[in-house]
Order: sequence, then C-alpha cells, then structure tokens
Amino acid sequence: MKTALNHVRANVRDLRLAVQWYTEILGFEIDFTYPPDSPAPSYIQFKRSEGAIFSIMAAEPVGGRFNFYIADVDAAWQSLRHKAQVIEPLFNTPYGTRKFTLRDPDGNEIGFVTENGNLEKRGHS
Repeated sequence: MKTALNHVRANVRDLRLAVQWYTEILGFEIDFTYPPDSPAPSYIQFKRSEGAIFSIMAAEPVGGRFNFYIADVDAAWQSLRHKAQVIEPLFNTPYGTRKFTLRDPDGNEIGFVTENGNLEKRGHS
C-alpha cells in the first residue's frame, strides 16, 4: 500500500498556551478553528504551504514527534534555539538531511528538516 501523509494532530493539555507557543515562538499562522467562530475552540489548524496539515487539539494523551520540511534550517536554528527547549541541536543526519528538534510546552517533539544537497557549498559536512 502506498500512502501520502494528509494530516497530523498533536494533543495538548492547554490549548491557549500551545497556540501561543506555536504562533509566537515558531511563527505558525492559524488557518481554521473548531468549532468555527467559537470564543473557546478545542481544535486549531495551522496554515501550510504544501504537504500534510498540522493541527493541535485539547485532548489526552499528549505526545508525539513531528518533522516539518523548511527551506533554510540553519536560519531557523539561529532564530529558535534560544526560544525553546532543544532536544537535538542542528546536525547532519546519516540519511541526507540537516535538522534540529525542539520540545513544545506539552512535550511534543517538533523537528525542522531540510535536504542536505547543497551543504558542501556552504561549508557544512
């Protein structure tokens, strides 16, 4: 069976705190809330450029790892490394990517990844 990832949801304990972390620390933008137009939604979906939808919801149990492909992982690392708990600092993986991983307020692991193709030109190994 071949599949394509369509949607990933992280369960969080405190939706307000999680929304604040994802929007203020990571710069994610809210695309959709449920229930719509509710002053107290239980589900938040973030905007995406391509790939799977990422959302958060107030629910138990919490936990998971989510990797997001981005164009410039080095710039993101410089911007985010002092704003959140680092699980894995920026490194080159043995499978051809460059990545780092942070922890959100609920313990979810949030990774940022780029393809490793042009690293030699930038002085990385």
